Amino acid sequence: MAKKKVTTYTWDMFFKRLQENIFRPKRQTKDILFRLVFGDDRQALLQLYNALHGTAYTDPHELQIVTLDNAIYISRKNDLAFLLAGSINMYEHQSTLNPNMPVRFLIYLAQEYQLLVESTDRSLYGSELIPLPTPQCVVFYNGTADTPDEYELRLSSAFSNQDVEPAVEVVVNVININYGHNEHLMQGCGLLSQYAQFVAVTREYANKYDNREEAMNAAIEYCIEHGILEDILRKHRSQVLGSLLEEFDEKKYARTLREEGYEAGRTDGLSEGESKGSFSMLAELVNDGTITIQKAAEKAGMDEAAFKKKMNEQ
Repeated sequence: MAKKKVTTYTWDMFFKRLQENIFRPKRQTKDILFRLVFGDDRQALLQLYNALHGTAYTDPHELQIVTLDNAIYISRKNDLAFLLAGSINMYEHQSTLNPNMPVRFLIYLAQEYQLLVESTDRSLYGSELIPLPTPQCVVFYNGTADTPDEYELRLSSAFSNQDVEPAVEVVVNVININYGHNEHLMQGCGLLSQYAQFVAVTREYANKYDNREEAMNAAIEYCIEHGILEDILRKHRSQVLGSLLEEFDEKKYARTLREEGYEAGRTDGLSEGESKGSFSMLAELVNDGTITIQKAAEKAGMDEAAFKKKMNEQ
């Protein structure tokens, strides 16, 4: 019998597999405007940092942008990363809830540290300690799910064995930046406040018009006329409009898949109560505004009060 070939995985192979399975190429639409506002503007980033931490830094030259771009192992760059006051600040924008952000930050951080160490004349194998900037991981969330103003995600929550003290931890601070949330932060960072207003306006106009392109053009025009991200929208109007329309298409496609999946479960002969994940799917459809609670309760064979109660218990 032929001897079975054993594959020995190297770090390059490991990161390549992570790239294939975690960072598959995707159309990056949801964070385009966020990166246009903050991505290459050190003054804007300094304002955001000060608002987050209650500091009063004034010199943008103290801030060094180190956002990953076309990194060796990662097929998509992180949103924003910069060095300031002995810390490496990594900011991500999300319009969907993602419990896997801590592991994504861990991978980003490993790549950032690798690049920082390679830029020095010190060796990882030497006897001298290499100082590293302290990581600060933040997600700015502006999706439609009802979330607290601020909460934490921890890498250790994903560990299979919860009885063992983990040797590594990543803490991610998730901040709700929807209009009307975190007023103190919005007051400290005018650009973030304008960004939140812009998102609110696009949602309002999306509900007013049947034609999405007409709705988004009208929303952009309104914001320009009222001084909401005016300079950025004038300069990058076509890019912002394209990203908004693509985002709507992606959300519509995702909602269609979820609805079809739910109906398929029922068609296959499963009862509504037995259909795997049916309630969670319906609750998600309610949270993202695809269907009303009344319609979801009807599909689940429940009255509205019972449906609401079960949603709150989850």
